[in-house]
Amino acid sequence: MNAVDRWDGETYQRVLVVHDTPVLVRVAERGMMLDITATGKDLSPSVRQSVTRTLERLLGIRKDLLKFYEFARLYARLDELAMRFQGVKPPRFATVFEGLVNGIACQQLSLTVGIIFLNRLAERCGLAFSPGIYAFPRPQDLARLDPADLRPLGYSSGKARALVEIAQSIVAGQLDLEELAQLSNPECVERLAALRGVGRWTAEYVLLRGLGRIDVFPGDDVGARNNLERWLHLKKKLDYARVQQVLKRWRGYGGMIFLHLLLKSLDEAGEIDRITASP
Repeated sequence: MNAVDRWDGETYQRVLVVHDTPVLVRVAERGMMLDITATGKDLSPSVRQSVTRTLERLLGIRKDLLKFYEFARLYARLDELAMRFQGVKPPRFATVFEGLVNGIACQQLSLTVGIIFLNRLAERCGLAFSPGIYAFPRPQDLARLDPADLRPLGYSSGKARALVEIAQSIVAGQLDLEELAQLSNPECVERLAALRGVGRWTAEYVLLRGLGRIDVFPGDDVGARNNLERWLHLKKKLDYARVQQVLKRWRGYGGMIFLHLLLKSLDEAGEIDRITASP
């Protein structure tokens, strides 16, 4: 049901915007290789390089998991979880801006409803490759809107104002979210929390999904806390402080645990099609 990151069971499809031109990218797994097809008006070497870099980021292709698996072997429970989804790469959004928009849009909503609202945003503001196939909106796509324009899409007045203000700050050169990559986790949280509509959960979500900080477990995420409680067979409900406490022994891989527990819950709900392959 995701209109931006499309998956038909065999092929991942997404529209990327490079040099203000939409490029449709399709990725399929062929044994140990990825078969990538790009379609667009401009497929120059610079565009191909940009598409490659973005896919590496989106799919976590260059992320070396060897140290994670070596670490997991020291803990039976973590090793079992890691081996259940052996080879999975930590995905990221194409830009930190996209991660921030996703975080704000999904605040206090189920993932299903959040995706519906994000689909509407893409259809309303994203650059179209063809009818019905849209890219995720860029800052310049949202900056020209009035917050009231987002209200019919389901966004609260607070979320709408936050999204438009952030986009306008980026376009005006007052905010560079990609620069957060140079900062520590606490510094990133402080910078992000200074923005309208961004609290601790959103900031930590952006650290994990926008900046690829696989040590960050968004401790205010109720669903993730529930997953953690079930995995550890805890009787007492977790709060933010206790999440940090129980994850202390696995410091450095909280984000990987977050993602693996999400996969575990989806798998148990029958939402994942298993592919049997050699390691």
